[in-house]
Amino acid sequence: MFQDFETFCQLPLHYIIVGGGTAGLAVAARLSEDPEVNVGVIEAGPSALNGEDGGAITVPGRYGETIGSKYDWQFETTPQPGIGGRSLKWPRGRVLGGTSALNFMAWNRGHREDYDAWARLGNKGWGWDDLLPYFRRSETFHQPSAAHQQYYHSSYDDEFNGTSGPLHTTHIKQYGPAHQYWHTALNELGAASSPDSLAGSNCGVWNMVCTINPHRQERSYSASAYYAPVAGRRNLHVLTNATVLNVLIEMTNGEWNATGVRVRYGDEEKDIKTIREVILSAGSIQSPQLLELSGIGQRKVLEAAGIDVKIDNSNIGENLQDHMMTATIFEVSPTLSSRDDILNDTILREAADRAYYASQTGPWTVLPCSVAYCPLAQVASSTEQAQLQITAQNIAQETGRLQDELLGEQFDSTKKVRGQLEYIFDLGNWSTYFKSEPGKKYGTLLQMLQYPFSRGSIHIPAQQDPSRKSSVDDKPIIDPRYYQGPGEIDRDVMALGQRMAKRISQTEPLAKIIQKRVFPPLPEDLASEQSVYEDFVSNYTVTDWHPVGTCAMGGREGAKAGVVDDRLRVYGVRGLRVIDASIMPLQVGAHIQATVYAIAEKGAAMIREDWS
Repeated sequence: MFQDFETFCQLPLHYIIVGGGTAGLAVAARLSEDPEVNVGVIEAGPSALNGEDGGAITVPGRYGETIGSKYDWQFETTPQPGIGGRSLKWPRGRVLGGTSALNFMAWNRGHREDYDAWARLGNKGWGWDDLLPYFRRSETFHQPSAAHQQYYHSSYDDEFNGTSGPLHTTHIKQYGPAHQYWHTALNELGAASSPDSLAGSNCGVWNMVCTINPHRQERSYSASAYYAPVAGRRNLHVLTNATVLNVLIEMTNGEWNATGVRVRYGDEEKDIKTIREVILSAGSIQSPQLLELSGIGQRKVLEAAGIDVKIDNSNIGENLQDHMMTATIFEVSPTLSSRDDILNDTILREAADRAYYASQTGPWTVLPCSVAYCPLAQVASSTEQAQLQITAQNIAQETGRLQDELLGEQFDSTKKVRGQLEYIFDLGNWSTYFKSEPGKKYGTLLQMLQYPFSRGSIHIPAQQDPSRKSSVDDKPIIDPRYYQGPGEIDRDVMALGQRMAKRISQTEPLAKIIQKRVFPPLPEDLASEQSVYEDFVSNYTVTDWHPVGTCAMGGREGAKAGVVDDRLRVYGVRGLRVIDASIMPLQVGAHIQATVYAIAEKGAAMIREDWS
C-alpha cells in the first residue's frame, strides 16, 4: 500500500528496496509473500496506476510517448568520439514500474550460451538451466490460437513458457501490413523460422512476444503485474516521489554494514533504518551512482567527488555494455499505412482512439514484431569471419579478460551459433536523423549489435569546489565508449551487417513494397559500398536502450573483477545487495527485459533462502 512519508519512516522494515522499477517491484512482491517481514519500496517518480498517464503508458501502440516526459530521467551520454562526437539521449523510467513502463514491450530471452557464459566466469547458479525456472516464474504466456499460428507464424513451445506468473505475455492480436512478407523473405535468405525464440536459441526469423495483457490489450509491466494485484498486503509499503540520497554504511565490530538509507521527500530529509537488508534496484545507471555516493567505489572517483572512501572497489561503474542500433530508411508503397500516419493526422488518431477504447482493436494494438537474429556466418564471408576471429583473439590476449575471450567465441565457426545481429522491420520512419518528406511513406529496418566489445563507465562527477560533495542531483557521467578501443571491432561488424540489411530489402516478397533505399543512399558503385556503410554506422549509430554490467557479478575473481558475488551481495559490506540489470557480467543476445525479471525472481528467492 502507498504510505505517507512520516508513516513510512516509522515502519519496522526488514527490507528497503531502492527503486520501484522493473526489478524492484518484482523483488518486493516476492519478499512480501512472507507475512512475517515488512518490505519497503522507495521510488523517485510518481505512480501512474491511477490513469494519470492518459494512456501513454498503458496503450500498447502509443509506445515512445513517455520518452522525454516527466516519467523519464532524461539522461544523456558524454560526447562519443566513436560515433562522430555525438551525445545520445538515454531514457530511463522515473515512475512506479521504472523502464518497464517506458519500453517497447519486447519479450525475448538470450541464447542458452549467453547465460552459461556467466556461469563459466564462476557465477554459480547463473547458467541457462538455473535461470529457466525464474524466466517461467515471471510470466503467464497466452497461447495463440491455431488460426493465429497458421496466419501469422506465431509458434511456441509449452516447455519453455510460464503459465502462472504475474506478467502477461502474448503474441499480438494483429500485425502491420508488412509482416505478411517478413518470414518468407528471411526464409529465402537462409534464416529459418524459429519454433520458439524463448527456448534457448533465438537464431532465425520469428515474431516478438510482447508484455501485453491480451484480455485488456494493455501494457503488462511491473507496476500493473507485480505490484497492483498485491497492493493491499499489510506488509508491503511503497513510498513514491521520494529520492534516496545514499545508503547508510556504518562500521560495526570491524565490518561495514548497510543499516538503511537517507531519503529526501519534498524539503525533508530523514534516515530510514532496515532490520535486515538494503536492496539496490535502481538500474545500471543509478545503482553504481548510489554506491559511489555512499562511499563505495574507485578511490580516485570518490575523492574527486568529495565523498569519503569506505570501500575501495575499482569495478563499480565500470564494465558498461549496451546494444548499438542503426536505422536504415526505405521509401515504400504509398498505399501502405503506418503509425506515422496516425501520429500526424488528428482524424486518424481520433479513429484509432475510438477503436481501441470501444473494442480494444485497431492501430493502437499493433506493435513492431517482425524480428530476425542472424549469426555472423549469414552476414560475413568466411574470410571476413576468420579475420574478425583473429582480431577478437588479439583483444582477449591484450586485455587478459576472460569476458573478452568468451565474447570472441561468437566469431568461431566451430562453436555454437548465436545471433550476432538483430533485425526488425516496421513501416514508418524510425530515424531521428532522416526527415520525412510530405506525401511519402517509409519503412525502417533496425539493426542491433548483440555482443559488444565496447566497454564504458558510469560515475558520479568530480567537483571543482572542494567544499562541495557530489549529490544525487548531479547527473552521473555516462560514457559508453561506443566503437572505441577494443570496441572498434563492433563498428566492423555493424558495417558488415548493412550488407545483410540491403539483401533483406531486395528479397521478395518484402521487396515488392519497397521502392528504394533513402537513408543511407545507395553508393554510386560497389567499390564504395563498404565505405558508405562504415560512415553510416559511425555517424548514425544510437543506443538500443539496454545498458548492463556496471555492478557486475565478480565470479571466481571476486572483488578483483566485480561488484557483487553470485548471491548479489556487494563485496565488503554486509546487508547490501544489488538486483537489477547492472549485475550482468556479459551482455545477452536479446532485449533485456525478460532477463531483468528473471534476475529479480532469482534474487528474491536467494534472499528468502539466506534468511530462512
